[in-house]
Amino acid sequence: MPEIKLLNKRLVEGFLTVIEPLAQVLINLRVHPHVLTFSGLVFSFLAFNFFRSEYLFFGGLMIILTGICDVLDGRLARETQTMSKFGALIDSVVDRYAEVLIYMGLAVFYWRRSPLMLVILILAIAGSFLVSYTRARAEGLGFECKIGLMQRQERMTFLVAGAILGSIPYTKHFFMTLAICLIAILSNFTVIQRIWYIRNKMKEAEIDS
Repeated sequence: MPEIKLLNKRLVEGFLTVIEPLAQVLINLRVHPHVLTFSGLVFSFLAFNFFRSEYLFFGGLMIILTGICDVLDGRLARETQTMSKFGALIDSVVDRYAEVLIYMGLAVFYWRRSPLMLVILILAIAGSFLVSYTRARAEGLGFECKIGLMQRQERMTFLVAGAILGSIPYTKHFFMTLAICLIAILSNFTVIQRIWYIRNKMKEAEIDS
C-alpha cells in the first residue's frame, strides 16, 4: 500500500528549485553548515517574537526562512564535504529548539484568547517531539523509519499556511487555529503510524531470522 503524503511531490520540488540559486551561492562561498543551522534558530526566535506580538503574517515569513535554513544546512554539509555525526546531532537538537520557540510564540498569542488552544498546543508539541523520538528509537533498534503523515516539513508548511492565512482580516485567526489542531491530531497519529510500522518490521526480521 503506497504511503499517503500531505505535501505534493511537485510542491516540494518547486520549493527546492526556487532556493537552488541561493544554495549554489552558499556552496561557492563555502559557508559552514552550522552558520545556517544557527541562522534557522535566529529566525525561529524572530517568529516567536512576531507571534507573541500578534503579527502572524511576519511570523509565517520567519518560519519560511527557518525552513530554508533547515533544507540548506544539510545540502551544504554534503556539497562542502563537512558532514559528520556530531554535526547531524547539532542540527537535530537545534531544530527541536527552533520548533519549540515557534510554539512558545503561539502559546503567548493564545494565552488570553483560548485556554483550550494552550492544551492543543501542548499536544502539538508532544506529537512533534514524539515523531522525531520514534524515528530515533527505531534507528537505535536498527530500523529506518521515515514514514508518516505529519513529519517536520509538513508541520512547518501547516504553520506557515496557518499564520499567513490567519493574518487575513475578519477571519479571527481561524486558519492558524485550524493548522495547530491538525498538527496536534496528525502528529500524534504519525507517532502511532511509526510504532505500528516498527512493530511490523520487527516481526518481519524475526521471521527472516
